[in-house]
Amino acid sequence: MIDASDTVQLLIDLVRRDSVTPEDKGCQALLAERLVAAGFKIEHMPSGEVSNLWARRGTQPPLMVFAGHTDVVPTGDVKAWSSPPFAAAIVDEHVVGRGTSDMKGGVAAMITATERFVALNPAHTGSIAVLVTSDEEGPATEGTRFVIEQLQLRNETIDYCIVGEPTSASRLGDVIRHGRRGSLGATLTIQGKQGHVAYPHLADNPVHRALPMLSELTAIQWDQGNEHFPATTLQISNIQAGTGATNVIPDTLTVEFNLRYSPETSIEAIESVVTMLCQSHELDSNISWKDSARPFITSPGILTDAVQSAIHEVTGATATLDTGGGTSDGRFIAPTGAQVIEFGPINATIHQIDERVSCEDIDSLTQIYESVLNQLLAKQED
Repeated sequence: MIDASDTVQLLIDLVRRDSVTPEDKGCQALLAERLVAAGFKIEHMPSGEVSNLWARRGTQPPLMVFAGHTDVVPTGDVKAWSSPPFAAAIVDEHVVGRGTSDMKGGVAAMITATERFVALNPAHTGSIAVLVTSDEEGPATEGTRFVIEQLQLRNETIDYCIVGEPTSASRLGDVIRHGRRGSLGATLTIQGKQGHVAYPHLADNPVHRALPMLSELTAIQWDQGNEHFPATTLQISNIQAGTGATNVIPDTLTVEFNLRYSPETSIEAIESVVTMLCQSHELDSNISWKDSARPFITSPGILTDAVQSAIHEVTGATATLDTGGGTSDGRFIAPTGAQVIEFGPINATIHQIDERVSCEDIDSLTQIYESVLNQLLAKQED
């Protein structure tokens, strides 16, 4: 057992609140209490079942925002955990529990970094804000997106934003996300005619009809990506057909697939290709699309330089700028014109049984965040 630092203790306090999305379970109230003491103006912005916190210190630009979420995914089989998932046990100098990496570790580090920076720089330049939601792991419609809409209505402009998602791969500080691919989902329904398997000439099997088209669909090379983005990929995630009986030809086939696409391919191009492919195979089909995220990127510059410098200063690591992985709430912030990066703990155990984060990494992470604040907002000596 180690003596927990202030950041690790805050992480433990957050994990012990079982805030499965969209619940917050008092996490944001705890954060708000600490931020008030640091001179922040607090605004709770609930929307539907979702809790949102916007806390700001200062009124002048530039505005540097730390963004994160207090909701976590379900625990899965509780009995499979080595310790209760919301006990926040310290095992082998790691905090074990749901949400330790994704992303209460990042949130805890943001808060303590901000507290220390403000204490040492009470008259800092610009402004600091913290944006926290309980809707990142859920539909993500009433959380960060909602808060950003409210900020835009009153012309509050974000200049820099660090999203504390777990981006590190094998060691803290090896990867910074400075953009993300787009995410486009589709549900394809193909109509056939039900019948007896012994009389296929009296039926029309939609599975058989769809197989050549699906084979062609999965073989498409959409693009080659570019210097910042990997190539667009398509994955089929669900296929459903049949009544459960083995002697009945189904009348309908439903296929769900998702594309993670680079800026080299547009939504319009994807939808057009898939539609024409269905037509060329003479399928009686219908497609519904879900535009979950558009691609975005923050070009190397002030924010990326500050984060890379801070990482090297604290850990000695040279961080790689990357756009891989899934989606995050950065997709709602980047379109406002803000420079947005994502950086946080190692992501090896996120959403898994025995999710965990190193206490040493959390303490290093808060130092990195503080260093970024120093570079961007500390008053320079004359």
